[in-house]
Amino acid sequence: MMQLTITLCCSLFTLQALGQFNQAPRYNAFGAFRQPVQVAQPLPVQRSSSCPESYGRYPIPGQCDAYTECRDGVAEEKLCPDGLLFNDKAGVFTYPCSYPVDVDCPEGRTSLQPAQSTDECPRQFGYFRLGDASHCGQFMNCVNGRGFTFDCPEGLAFNRETYRCDWPDEVPDCDAETFLGFSCPTQPRADGFGSEETRFYPSPHDCQRYFSCINGRPRLHSCGEGNAFNDLTNSCDGIENVTSCHTQSAYREIQPVVIQSTPTPFPQRTNTPFNFNTRNSFRF
Repeated sequence: MMQLTITLCCSLFTLQALGQFNQAPRYNAFGAFRQPVQVAQPLPVQRSSSCPESYGRYPIPGQCDAYTECRDGVAEEKLCPDGLLFNDKAGVFTYPCSYPVDVDCPEGRTSLQPAQSTDECPRQFGYFRLGDASHCGQFMNCVNGRGFTFDCPEGLAFNRETYRCDWPDEVPDCDAETFLGFSCPTQPRADGFGSEETRFYPSPHDCQRYFSCINGRPRLHSCGEGNAFNDLTNSCDGIENVTSCHTQSAYREIQPVVIQSTPTPFPQRTNTPFNFNTRNSFRF
């Protein structure tokens, strides 16, 4: 019983000493006063009214190239590079700004930042057609305000609505007839062709090319090297089989140049006996 009483007294004394120690001023090894360590309690997250969720990207009302990025409920407004638009369908790990052809900005969210044009580009990023309605086959890709010029394949025009090279009759702001230098005849070439049928016409300038007329609009085609358009079969044929092509300068240009040279005859021996003092022992 005496031993238990002593143990309880020692425990109470220890607790009292620890309490006094915690309340006493603290000093470090250099004698400087040290405040007691206080553990910060996490505050409840104050979610912004612009953040439907704690994490995500959301469009800004009225503007198509700006968005709100939410991280842990904290909203931060951001702006896409000039020429790009905010794509609200982009994944979490995908860059949120895309070219205009890939973004559908609804009504009421069409405002854009002022253009940051350069000497080469109307905006910092984007694809832009060069030339007018009669010169539709060239475009420029702008990256950080620097322009890179490209040509569409022959006979195709740049479509600014799709960022692709399409048939010129499918590009709204391209004059296909002026661009290609050919207009489809108003009358069918032969009986039996309906208004929706495709008709073929040889190019008046190059026998290796031809035009197809679809709904009265021309499209340019090429038969390729060594071939020409045969209007008798309405198809590409070997260039040697197309008679009309022989008279065109384009055909003459592709003919190989043959240089006629006279071969050197092999030395012939005469019947004259060999004589070291005679230079005519061999005749050339």
